[in-house]
Amino acid sequence: MNDAAPAPTPAPAPRKRARVRAPELIGKGGWLNTGGKELTLADLRGKCVVVDFWTFCCVNCLHVLDELRELEEEHRDTLVIVGVHSPKFVHEAEHQAVVDAVERYEVHHPVLDDPELATWKQYAVRAWPTLVVIDPEGYVVAQHAGEGHANALRTLVEKLEAEHEAKGTLRRGDGPYVPPEPVATDLRFPGKAILLPSGNLLVSDTTRHQLVELEADGETVVRRIGEGVFREPQGLATLPDGKIVVADTVNHSLRVLDLETGVIERVAGTGRQWWQGSATSGPALEVDLSSPWDVAWWQGKVWIAMAGVHQLWTYDPESGTVEVAAGTTNEGLVDGPAAEAWFAQPSGLSATEDRLWIADSETSALRWIDPEGVVHTAVGTGLFDFGHRDGAAGQALLQHPLGVTALPDGSVAVSDTYNHALRRYDPATGEVTTLATDLREPSGAVLVDGDIVVVESARHRLTRLRLPEEAVQVAAVAHRTRREATEVAPGRLRLDVVFQAPTGQKLDDRYGPSTRLLVSSTPSELLLGGDGTGTDLFRDLDLNPEVTEGVLHVSAMAASCDDDPANEYPACHVHQQDWGVPVKITEAGVSRLPLILAGMDG
Repeated sequence: MNDAAPAPTPAPAPRKRARVRAPELIGKGGWLNTGGKELTLADLRGKCVVVDFWTFCCVNCLHVLDELRELEEEHRDTLVIVGVHSPKFVHEAEHQAVVDAVERYEVHHPVLDDPELATWKQYAVRAWPTLVVIDPEGYVVAQHAGEGHANALRTLVEKLEAEHEAKGTLRRGDGPYVPPEPVATDLRFPGKAILLPSGNLLVSDTTRHQLVELEADGETVVRRIGEGVFREPQGLATLPDGKIVVADTVNHSLRVLDLETGVIERVAGTGRQWWQGSATSGPALEVDLSSPWDVAWWQGKVWIAMAGVHQLWTYDPESGTVEVAAGTTNEGLVDGPAAEAWFAQPSGLSATEDRLWIADSETSALRWIDPEGVVHTAVGTGLFDFGHRDGAAGQALLQHPLGVTALPDGSVAVSDTYNHALRRYDPATGEVTTLATDLREPSGAVLVDGDIVVVESARHRLTRLRLPEEAVQVAAVAHRTRREATEVAPGRLRLDVVFQAPTGQKLDDRYGPSTRLLVSSTPSELLLGGDGTGTDLFRDLDLNPEVTEGVLHVSAMAASCDDDPANEYPACHVHQQDWGVPVKITEAGVSRLPLILAGMDG
């Protein structure tokens, strides 16, 4: 008989994650920026690859393009960034529109045009933007949704370089990018325009990073302004003193131009992009902004369409301060008191005495705020419905409008960008009509001597139109987002937001919970329970069996800091993403919905 204690059972070795081979990159629209060559993943073997799922309407996607530029330059002999253009709007599925966007936003890497979302589905992507990292052997090693992942990607790429250099599986050398031939025009993707007291026009020449003054004919160049100062400028507005305030969009700043002296002065913004936790008011030159897209003078202040954070801000030249005026930073369409309203990339402003009109692009909506600070919607229903439909405003449809112009009779002209049209909304009748079609991505318009001059952004010109006495109604076309709904089972749905702190970082819990989750739905009746705000990145949602389809709105945030015990003040990073997930209730649906913020779903 042996009385010795039994040997302890060894702990099981941690399970090694099965490696997932990256699906092939396929898209009906073909490849851009490759000199006509069709790329495959086999062509990229030996390189670290970052696949960027983007769409050109999405301001967060544009932020990521900027974040990736430095990484692209630092690791140009080992890293290939591949853009997969995955459209939300019908217009974005047009091949020429993708060609234009690649030039407009100076995308200097290969881009796959995937109008049918084939590769999007293969990679189970659920949000714009999403970044997928593929190692030199062709396996998926990480996925990130949203912005703010540049530091994590840099750390991972450096780790992959070292690992595969040692294995002999890293291939250095030039990547597959082939730049397109440049095109000569006086304007290149102009954004907005205003009328000057001289009768000339001032235009933001966005892709050339300048302002251009044109003669009254809208064609003859008088002068170019601001070379080396602006980055993709957009909105313009005249201040009471005659100076011009400019939305310097990619520099996250406002600048003021003195037309007489040509002097340009930064008056708001630090040049850094605003992140959650940053100041929302204070001295204008000390507060970060995020992609200001348009500006308007109203109620004694400059109002700012802050597309990057789905808000309206104001700048007060007299006090030299900025502050949030409306919006919560959540993306969607919610009316009511300014502090509770939701916007989705407000991109155009136009002021009258009693209203500030807003082109709210991602909800394909025309909205307005009154002097009491209450937000209203005139046209539009939400993030997923769009089209070209005239008639009563309650059922009318726009498609990603970027501009709005108040007209003398109290109506407004809407630059209905992705419908290539100029539309009119008349508050007196509640009707929407069409003023003109066959424009190419109109992004703004200005009244000149009773006519309207439209910025035809994708035709690189200004176009002068007579305002018709009677607008027309065109044949109705309605669309929904191209994404397929996720089939979910009735009853309880487990929501898991996957977040793994990137290599070299840890969750920052020094001041309390470092994560936040906000859940809501459209219609609100879809959820019987589980909506609201909490600090866990998981949630049990109770679905209403009487509602067969809808959209889950999920906003997640996680803060992580560099894990370096020797550094008393480690750098910290905020990871944030909003998802709008179309769902359909079916008996065969899933009971778990994973959304990847950073890492891999186990």
